[in-house]
Amino acid sequence: MELRQFKMLVTGVLVGYAITVIIFLGYSMLITYTSMSEKNMPIVVAVTTLLSVIVAGFDAAHGAEHRGWLWGMGAGLVYVIILAVIMMVALKGFAFDSQTLTVIILSVAGGGLGGVLGINLKGK
Repeated sequence: MELRQFKMLVTGVLVGYAITVIIFLGYSMLITYTSMSEKNMPIVVAVTTLLSVIVAGFDAAHGAEHRGWLWGMGAGLVYVIILAVIMMVALKGFAFDSQTLTVIILSVAGGGLGGVLGINLKGK
């Protein structure tokens, strides 16, 4: 792996997490300062994660010469591994179950989609 592409992957993951933080902060402010309830939280988390890994994959593959899907999947995998570690530390009752496996698969697939878009839309 060349250093430039590795930097693009790290940058993509960081941008993905920046998007995640911004959306989660906005949603938490809405819950705190309005009458909005937390009942939509699972949907917000799922959509935010998917959007973030697509962007991470896009950024990771945008500078690649080929195999954008692979760079995107790598970014999605790194994103979800970091997320899993954070969840294990933050939540005492965290368990690796079918829902966790679904999030991993969707994150890797979303990153791959972002990678395909990133490599095919560069220079346009």
